[in-house]
Amino acid sequence: MKKLLNSSLLVGAFLFPLLISAQDKPIINATVSGVVLDAKTNERIIGATVSIKGTTNGASTDANGEFALVTGQKLPFTLIVSFIGYIKKELVINDSKVEIRIEQDTKNLADVVVTSRRRQEAVQDIPIPISVIRGVTVEDQGAFNVNRLKELVPTVQFYASNARNTTLNIRGLGSTYGLTNDGIDPGVGYYVDGVYYARPAATALDFIDIDQVEVLRGPQGTLFGKNTTAGAFNVTSRTPTFDPSASFELSYGNKGYIQAKASVSGPLSKKLAARVSFTGTQRDGLLYNTRTQTNINDINNIGVRGQLLFKPTDKINFTFIADVTDQNPVGYGWPVAKVVTTKRAAYRQFNAIIADLGYTIPYKSAFERIIDQDTPSRAGNQLGGLSLNADFKIGGGTLTSTTAWRYWKWDPLNDRDYTGLNSFSISAGTSSHDQYSQEFRYSGKINNKISGVVGAFGLWQDLRTDPVHTEEAGTAQWRFAQSSTSALWKTPGLLDNFGIKTTYDIISSSAALFAQADWAITEKLHVLPGIRYNKDTKKVNYSRVTYGGLQTTDPALLALKNGVYSNQTFDIDANEDNFSGQLTLQYKVNKNVNSFATYSLSYKPIGVNVGGLPTANGRVLTELATVKPEAVSHWEFGVKTKPTASSVLNIVFHNTNIKDYQTQVQTPEPGVNRGYLANAEEVNVLGIEVDGSIRVNNHFTFNGAFAYTDGKYVKFTNAPVPIEEVGGPTAFKDISGSVLPGISKYAGSLGTEITGKGSLFGLKGNYFGGLDVYYRSTFSSSPSPSQFLDIEGYALLNGRVGFRASNGISLFVWSRNLGNKDYYEQLLVALGSAGQIGGILGDPRTYSVTLRFTLN
Repeated sequence: MKKLLNSSLLVGAFLFPLLISAQDKPIINATVSGVVLDAKTNERIIGATVSIKGTTNGASTDANGEFALVTGQKLPFTLIVSFIGYIKKELVINDSKVEIRIEQDTKNLADVVVTSRRRQEAVQDIPIPISVIRGVTVEDQGAFNVNRLKELVPTVQFYASNARNTTLNIRGLGSTYGLTNDGIDPGVGYYVDGVYYARPAATALDFIDIDQVEVLRGPQGTLFGKNTTAGAFNVTSRTPTFDPSASFELSYGNKGYIQAKASVSGPLSKKLAARVSFTGTQRDGLLYNTRTQTNINDINNIGVRGQLLFKPTDKINFTFIADVTDQNPVGYGWPVAKVVTTKRAAYRQFNAIIADLGYTIPYKSAFERIIDQDTPSRAGNQLGGLSLNADFKIGGGTLTSTTAWRYWKWDPLNDRDYTGLNSFSISAGTSSHDQYSQEFRYSGKINNKISGVVGAFGLWQDLRTDPVHTEEAGTAQWRFAQSSTSALWKTPGLLDNFGIKTTYDIISSSAALFAQADWAITEKLHVLPGIRYNKDTKKVNYSRVTYGGLQTTDPALLALKNGVYSNQTFDIDANEDNFSGQLTLQYKVNKNVNSFATYSLSYKPIGVNVGGLPTANGRVLTELATVKPEAVSHWEFGVKTKPTASSVLNIVFHNTNIKDYQTQVQTPEPGVNRGYLANAEEVNVLGIEVDGSIRVNNHFTFNGAFAYTDGKYVKFTNAPVPIEEVGGPTAFKDISGSVLPGISKYAGSLGTEITGKGSLFGLKGNYFGGLDVYYRSTFSSSPSPSQFLDIEGYALLNGRVGFRASNGISLFVWSRNLGNKDYYEQLLVALGSAGQIGGILGDPRTYSVTLRFTLN
């Protein structure tokens, strides 16, 4: 990997003088700046797209309606200006300072521009199912992280009991449902400014000064560096500008919510610009712990991102980014949502256990938002890194080198029994992670008929315990662990402070070559083949050692202790290589109808179990230490249309079949802390997605999305039994034909926004208001379907209303879950499977008033 990192610098050093010497004359960078105005009212337009015709050089107007483009092209040249609700305009400019007026158009709806195929394109023109959320939309709706973004894109599923235990899925696929196992790769790629974020905890970060989020659905491996079998999030942040600018934002809401944001950008010299962005978010905890008399599950986040943009010529630019985010909530704990009767003996049922211990749950409903957990809660989550992106314009395309280092530190403390009893007193999986990545990519036109992308990608990771993972039982654990009526279980101090200390180090690497072409056979018919070669390796040293409890040599007592926790040691050295790829046919019926069909094969790397292995007859099942890679076969048909000039309507049918599906399953054994990874023989997910928008007139916009998703285990013959069957005649069952966890068969969103010109406190600008409803139907919250772990469907209503002044001041109010709906995001079986189930609660009604000021 060091060689890969060094090669980035060597390529840059080699190409830089060649490109400079290849120019007849040095081109001096210039900044073309200006303002975009409404041709009728002269009011400034926020968010208009301005680009130089024939190039990928473009920008958006800021809150003052102003833009800046750094270019080495000689004047005159042509600018293209577009904005939703206005007629696209092309004009030749002869001056570096321009004032552009565009006319409203009540008939046309402008295209959204994306860069997912490494060039600027209208989203309706590309043969990929993709959802795009502008940064200003995210900010106006209070959706400051991925969890809140999912309500805008119904094909996205996001589940988190804490930052580490995060599941980000698209169409129900991507990561294992439930608690995270460090030994598995995510199936949804998460990229920020071209850098792949390997750990799922990254998706818990607050967005920092983002420009746009693109959600690509379906396998992605021939365009992006890391092979991802379910889709990708492509997040781009706002870039440094050569014109001074700044923005400041302050929000205050209920539940003690305070958020502050700031961004400052400007030139350091004629060829060097900088941008520094900050975000900080605080909110009181939404659960009250009667034991500690404090609120928990709060928000306490701070993040900083710094960027340097160096443009020595119009053909070369370097972007250096450094960022760090620190999250230190008092959390996380969860109330008992329900109690299930298992098939164990009566004395082993949860209610009988707590009765013997003289304990009563101090609430009737989880939605009282009360807990009494005796273990202090913390969830320190810090992520940061450095990246260097270099772009060289060569011939008809661009050579890009992206070099990055990222780190993650995780410092948790959890109560895993969900009660005030001293059963599982410590659960602390402190971890550290470093990743180094290098990507080289060339994208552009080969000739008038063929364009494409070709690249190489390398990723090296070191994920380790920091310094050790600790699980420890308390004084009440003997009663939960009791598996017979033997009086030996009552031996004083038998399991007191009995626990395990686990150390492991996962060294993994991934190297790949990828390419995708776009061959225009005719103007209407395109063929897009793509191919990828991938090689993955994982090396693991795993050791788990017991400590504490009653010190004894009595074989009978030792057998009882070993039934709770046991020593485990194993080493893994696994590697896998494969070819994958796709073939897409695109047929543009006319300028308003774009159809496509795609077939792809992809693979998810081999997995390793590092959460503890189950045992059978006293033997550790080391054969379960590795998990086979997934083999994904996927096809889809889609059509993107513009039924009228003021509307779009897109429909996609998809079908994904996966052999050796990697799933995480639970076991009653306390020593298998986070469940263990296993392969289901085959699963299938098929569905239909519909999304569209329409502008009724210049003031009303409606948008909506609907997803039907049917995910099933085609074959899973050796799945663990659900909680209600624990203690029965067998520990495994055939669940073939059952639904996959985390997938609602029906999900959708519907929103409307109204805008109108006016004034507030003497300031001219635009009023706006919007309502959005999000719905999802019932879904399973257990890898092995359980009638007690189905979460009922629910609908959420979000809203916003405000005013954007033409001088850069915005004032608005947003609210989420306006109806104050009580709902669960997840249900989790407590460690040991005694029968209690913890509930991860959705947020109650929250609201905030926001003041934003942008200046230049």
